[in-house]
Amino acid sequence: MIKRRKTKTVKVGSVKLGSSSSIVTQSMTKVPTVDVGRCVRQIKRLVDAGSGLVRVAVPSRADTAAFAKIVQKVDVPLIADIHFSPDRAIEAIEAGAAKIRLNPGNIKKRASILRIIDAAKMHKTAIRIGVNEASIRDLKKADVPPNKRVSLMLKEMKSYVRLFEGRGFEQLVLSAKSRDVIRTIEINRSISEVFDYPIHIGLTHAGLPEDAEVPSAIVLGSLLADGIGDTIRVSVAGDPVVEIEIAKRILGGLGLCERAEVELVVCPTCGRAQIDVVKLARRIKKALRDIDRPLQVAVMGCIVNGPGEAADADLAVCAAKNKGYIYRRGQKIATVPESEIVPSLLKELQKL
Repeated sequence: MIKRRKTKTVKVGSVKLGSSSSIVTQSMTKVPTVDVGRCVRQIKRLVDAGSGLVRVAVPSRADTAAFAKIVQKVDVPLIADIHFSPDRAIEAIEAGAAKIRLNPGNIKKRASILRIIDAAKMHKTAIRIGVNEASIRDLKKADVPPNKRVSLMLKEMKSYVRLFEGRGFEQLVLSAKSRDVIRTIEINRSISEVFDYPIHIGLTHAGLPEDAEVPSAIVLGSLLADGIGDTIRVSVAGDPVVEIEIAKRILGGLGLCERAEVELVVCPTCGRAQIDVVKLARRIKKALRDIDRPLQVAVMGCIVNGPGEAADADLAVCAAKNKGYIYRRGQKIATVPESEIVPSLLKELQKL
């Protein structure tokens, strides 16, 4: 069982972040914020998929005006993504942002930061300090070696946090991201050793969905297994709902959330197989796609490892030549012809 690092609790609207609460998945809208209708529809799709927080970009005054309307039309707490303008931060806070995200590499003037802190205190708005490797000025120098980048990111974070704490503001969530898998893991481990604020984890960008899942799983899996991470985002180029789907699979794989769908376990196959296991598994997966229960179904290609895997599954089939042995929670309950394997599994599924 994973033991999470102990952190403060920070309220983001109705959502609590920190070690005393569940890990929260989040994503970001990918349509123009000024198109209020499209933005609201995408937010609602994300909530239906399981997103506990949603971030919205507000680069212009028109965007913060639209943001104020969006806040009124959705139930999920919204995070306003701020980059270069302190004015946008103030406007977003006044518009009802549950949290804003500031990038220390882009907003550096002390007076501007203090204005934002005071507004956030007045409106009880949380703030995420989000250090991005690509935004730190020193890192843009060609002579900065990769092994120095983590220490520079940590230095930037310490400087910013000190300013907030000196102003008496501790409703903070911290994040430090890179496109590089190893540096992202290293900087977050460093932050967790220095601070006890909740940490948001993820990569700055991971690629198209088919390319993003592996690096995201490495980063999130490594940190979450260390007990680091209180809210997560998988950054994918494309439909943001895919980000939530991948995030949930990662959390489910670590036992950090209850699965809401059937988990299909399939043996890799070898020369012992006397049936097309992959073809059978795809037929079973298609048959199970509308089942929204946290069950495990195993498809095994022989009797060597099959019975052992079947013992851990709610339902299993150990395939032999032209037939299959059906198991329910470790007990063999039937032997059926190959053509009856899928219907038999579905029939047994209804009994569970």
